[in-house]
Amino acid sequence: MMIWTAKFSRKKAALAVIFMGVVMVALIFLMGRVPEAEEPAPLPQLTTNEERVAYLESKGWTIAPEPVETLQFLLPATLEEPYLSYNALQTAQGFDLSKCCGKQVSRYTYTVTNYPARPQGVQANLYVCEDLPVAGDIFCTGLDGFQDTLIFPTPAQPTEGA
Repeated sequence: MMIWTAKFSRKKAALAVIFMGVVMVALIFLMGRVPEAEEPAPLPQLTTNEERVAYLESKGWTIAPEPVETLQFLLPATLEEPYLSYNALQTAQGFDLSKCCGKQVSRYTYTVTNYPARPQGVQANLYVCEDLPVAGDIFCTGLDGFQDTLIFPTPAQPTEGA
C-alpha cells in the first residue's frame, strides 16, 4: 500500500480554491455563449395592396396590380380537412396556418402574368392574418390545372402542369 502526502500551506490551499473557482466561472460563461440557431427573417406587414403586390413581386412573380378577388373568412379553431392538406403545402414554404386558428383571415387573389410556359390563366392567392402573410399559393384551374407554393419555379424545377 502506498501513501502519498503533500504539504499545503493555507496560502497555497486558498490560491488553489480561487483558481478552481475562476476556472468554473469561465466554463459557465463559455457554455452560456453557445451560438443559437438563426431566427428566420420577420414576416413583412401587409396592410396595403401595394405592400401585398410588392411581397408577391419579391417572390419573383409579376402580377396585375389589383386583386381579382378579396375574401374574408374565419379560420376554424382547429384545422381539419381540407385545411390540413393545404397546410402541408404551406409548411413546405415556411408558413403555418395553425397559428391563425380561430382568427379572421383575408385572401387576396391576383392574376399572375409571368408563370413559365403559361401566359394566361394562372393566379396567386395570398392569405393575410393580422396584417402578416400566413399562406399563399399559385394555381391554375382547368383540366391541366395545378396548385403550387409561392416559390418561383427555376429552370431546375419542373413546373407542374406545363
